[in-house]
Amino acid sequence: MKNYYRVMLGRGHMYAQECFVGGFIGADFGIHQDLTPKLPEDWHSFNHEFIPIYQQINHIESKVSAGLACGALWTISKGIRVGDIVLCPDGESHYHVGEVIDEYRYQPDGDLPHRRAVRWLANTIARDAMSEQLRRSTGSIGTVSNISGYASELELLIGKNESTSDSIPAIEPEGDNGAAIVENAIIFRMEKYLEEFMVDNWHNTPFGQDYDIYEDEDGTGQQYQTDTGPLDILAISKDKKTLLVVELKKGATSDKVVGQILRYMGYVQDVLANSDQTVKGAIIALEG
Repeated sequence: MKNYYRVMLGRGHMYAQECFVGGFIGADFGIHQDLTPKLPEDWHSFNHEFIPIYQQINHIESKVSAGLACGALWTISKGIRVGDIVLCPDGESHYHVGEVIDEYRYQPDGDLPHRRAVRWLANTIARDAMSEQLRRSTGSIGTVSNISGYASELELLIGKNESTSDSIPAIEPEGDNGAAIVENAIIFRMEKYLEEFMVDNWHNTPFGQDYDIYEDEDGTGQQYQTDTGPLDILAISKDKKTLLVVELKKGATSDKVVGQILRYMGYVQDVLANSDQTVKGAIIALEG
């Protein structure tokens, strides 16, 4: 299955033109070593090894911030698969679209040394051509974000901007699973809209008085990656003593949802929380 990612090419898009000309995407994060033997299929193992290294190199205490950075580094180096599609902003309200065509390679003497080769399409996508929801998602903080939830819209935008035989075809649901795919997509969208509403109106929610959605230059607590999947929102108390896991669901809660948030909380407690931080969880369900 093809996935779609928005990838930032340096702060302020400073390496964008180099990447567009050179046919690659990449990352740095201050970790200057060949990661070829250090890229397991399980990104949790990667984070377990490299979070302390990142903290030491960059002189930071926050495991949450280090987890965002290491997660982004693993995603660019390993998580993005050959054949996946990347959208990279050029700093002028346009996104260059490319297909990843090779595995990880290390370029020690270049900017963004952790690289993936990319075949860039001829035309770009204007930010104004995107839906408001897609603009929000592509404009999120952080080096990389998974925007596969907008695959249908992206396929249309890419199709309009690439008229050659190399254009990326839309994927139509087929067979007995077609109805299930459509239903799951609708549920996904409803939960995604709820998530976006919560994020946009966070300060007006009961949580906003005591918590902020986690955010730094390497990313945000929205769709924070864990070893059992991305949790919807990771927030931190204003006194930095409590991490809050928020899970959003369309429909009534179930034992499965409770088990899911408990797994997320366990990951946050074991991997991200400092010794003086506690972890809490909240489930928000939308009946419909």
